Amino acid sequence: MTISRRHLLQSGALAALAPTLGTVAGFSTTSAHAQAAAEPVWLHALSLFGDIKYPADFKRFDYVNPDAPKGGAVRQIEVGTFDNFNIVVAGVKGSIAEGVGLIYQNLTSQALDEVATAYGLLAEAVSHPDDRSFVIYRLRGEARWHDGKPVTPDDVIFSFDALKKYSPMYSAYYRHVVKCEQVGERDVKFTFDGPGNRELPMITGELTVQPKHWWEGTDAKGQKRDISATTLEIPLGSGPYRIKEFVAGRSLVLERVPDYWGKDLAQSVGQNNFDEIRYEFFRDDTVAREAFKADQIDWIMERSAKEWATAYDFPAVRDKRVIMEKFPVQSSGRMQGFAFNLRKPLFQDVRFRRAFNFAYDFEEMNRQLSTGEYHRDSSYFDGIPDLMATGLPQGQELEILETLRDKVPPEVFTMPYQDPVNGNPENVRTNLREATRLLKEAGFDIKDRKLIDPKGQPVSVEILSPDQGMERIALFYKPSLERLGVTVNLRTVDSVQFENRMRSFDFDLTTVVWAQSLSPGNEQRDFFGSQAADRPGSRNYPGIKDPAVDVLIDRIIFAKDRAGQVAACKAMDRVLLWNFYVVPQFNAGFMRYARWDRFSHPEPLPKYGISGFPNLWWWDADKAAKIGKRS
Repeated sequence: MTISRRHLLQSGALAALAPTLGTVAGFSTTSAHAQAAAEPVWLHALSLFGDIKYPADFKRFDYVNPDAPKGGAVRQIEVGTFDNFNIVVAGVKGSIAEGVGLIYQNLTSQALDEVATAYGLLAEAVSHPDDRSFVIYRLRGEARWHDGKPVTPDDVIFSFDALKKYSPMYSAYYRHVVKCEQVGERDVKFTFDGPGNRELPMITGELTVQPKHWWEGTDAKGQKRDISATTLEIPLGSGPYRIKEFVAGRSLVLERVPDYWGKDLAQSVGQNNFDEIRYEFFRDDTVAREAFKADQIDWIMERSAKEWATAYDFPAVRDKRVIMEKFPVQSSGRMQGFAFNLRKPLFQDVRFRRAFNFAYDFEEMNRQLSTGEYHRDSSYFDGIPDLMATGLPQGQELEILETLRDKVPPEVFTMPYQDPVNGNPENVRTNLREATRLLKEAGFDIKDRKLIDPKGQPVSVEILSPDQGMERIALFYKPSLERLGVTVNLRTVDSVQFENRMRSFDFDLTTVVWAQSLSPGNEQRDFFGSQAADRPGSRNYPGIKDPAVDVLIDRIIFAKDRAGQVAACKAMDRVLLWNFYVVPQFNAGFMRYARWDRFSHPEPLPKYGISGFPNLWWWDADKAAKIGKRS
């Protein structure tokens, strides 16, 4: 299941339905009587894990401040640029403006103190049969677009069709949803291509709904709108915010909608507190950081451990007008690494790829560039201990892998995966010797200090970078590869060009990040499945085409219980690692934020909300008065 969900929930409107409402809590609980009944049983929530915390008639989330004041403005930083407000073609034809998603809403969304539990947002209720071969969502009668028109089943169908047609990512994500149709006045049915996929009812609820009537209309110049094209026309939304103004590529201002249709819902209590949310776009981290220090920006996420340690020694930090804080990440895991493009013959041999791993001196990089704050990724689920492959396979994981013994590297069964350890001259020399041995075994040779491939050609690779932060990591890695005889070129491009090159897989080596939820599912096909390897816009960046991985992905998706899902995740993790599709980089387990002390948040913050910013925070007039006016 994807982790990019907003956290909203259904409330009092379901009270009238309470006698017929049920819940689905975890893999083991079913709605067995739903199939036998003449009418569907309407559920107020869906879950892949344990009990659902909030009942249908709940009043608010436990983690919000119900008395949070409304007002004030917050200014945030985005590094990059934008030329598009159309989320349907985001990542396809232009760079989407950060913040645009806040004007829209999904059928469902999640609470931040539960795992993989979806509650109604635009939809007030949901129903599905035991075999999960379809799901029906019932829209709220009060849901409205900002122009006052109701959100209808036609809007849902239009949005689904548009995303499947024009978004490569969603085309894959919803590949097993074969039909979306209206089956009642406010009811929309999604039919799947087969039974047993427990996640499909939930991921269809993640659908971001677009206004059909607006997209099929004309703009101020009388030109017909086109949902397949980029646009900088301010779009129509249904959420608590709308776009107030913007400067193309430079800034975007959202304003709170005073007559937002859902403002009295339980999931809105204590949230969406700022009158304005401003995004300022910078091409350079250093310039953005200086703007923050000059009080031109209120809130900044700091990606660099070195800058966190050295760049924030200024008066406002010392006198506590600026607060620096680390927030733990407990809602997700990830793999970050240098990904090889296996579509190119140079990277086909696993020994060549493994040699690159021996050349990466993470320990020295961590010491010099990151003040030792990171640990090295050792899993595609790094940060989710339950899902990480450790030691040797055993139990159900071993049983799964035994069925694939002839399709996976033999080390899967005999050696716990471990990244090489560098960090001192002796280890570096040892690992470079091992890298050279692997390269010679794969048919490569050294001539005049240059690595020559089996066809007699010098080996040259380009590392593609989207920004200065990743450029620093690549520059540190470059000399180690050159010691192996590899000619290394570094290419740093702007965000739009980087996005387009990644979409068309136009790279040799580049840094990628796969974020993983606590409940992995259908997105694994887009990450690592063979069918996604050559599909433009997929997130199978390396071009993995591995029959064993395909089988393991299906085992994850169709697991009948949590234990089976965990075992399949560990097995897939182990197989991916031993194929060396990436050179693992690093992870921290927390996010760094600095802020001018004008804001407050509820205590404690929800476990799965990281910082909870900006939805759970509010403008604190007393704090703001103490530190003075903004610059």
